[in-house]
Amino acid sequence: MSVNGITNYSSAYGNYETKTKTVTEKEENITAESKTDSGVVYEPSQKEATDNAKKIYKQDTALINKLKADSEARIAQFKSLVEKIMLGQGNAIGTADDIWSFLRTGNFTVDAATKAQAQADIAEDGYWGVEQTSDRIVDFAKALSGGDPDKIEELREAFEKGFKQAEETWGGELPEISKKTYDAVFEKFDAWAAESAKANETAIV
Repeated sequence: MSVNGITNYSSAYGNYETKTKTVTEKEENITAESKTDSGVVYEPSQKEATDNAKKIYKQDTALINKLKADSEARIAQFKSLVEKIMLGQGNAIGTADDIWSFLRTGNFTVDAATKAQAQADIAEDGYWGVEQTSDRIVDFAKALSGGDPDKIEELREAFEKGFKQAEETWGGELPEISKKTYDAVFEKFDAWAAESAKANETAIV
């Protein structure tokens, strides 16, 4: 998923804050005029003020940087492992694409320790397993948007685009674990949207 949206999000939030300030200043002027003209001023209730105040969402840059650093370190570790396997079996490494082509063929062997580690990594509770991977993707999406539920569909589309790019890099249909992760990410986006809708309904009541 691309992080290019960070700048756009920041700009959008900055514009929103400016508009909010302008509206507030206008309201203050109207209130002052009302006092002068009639001596009667409409005071909105606390509930109305709360309902009319739009929450401002801010990106969680600390979490974004943490997730990126962790992911980059894990990917580097994984590539290093594959490169050792390739070199050990007489395969040349020219570009990053060679790694994916090598893995896609499945025409290689690994030692018992490497196999055990790989199985642990992609297990249900492993770092590259469906649950942890889908959690990281959605956490990253929330950090990018500052948790703004209005951005869910945009983030969902960005993830889908990234998944298609991954298929192109892989050179075909991705493994079953990737498909399961795709479904899990969509389910978590749906859960986030439902949770947000429920929270809005409760606030209105």
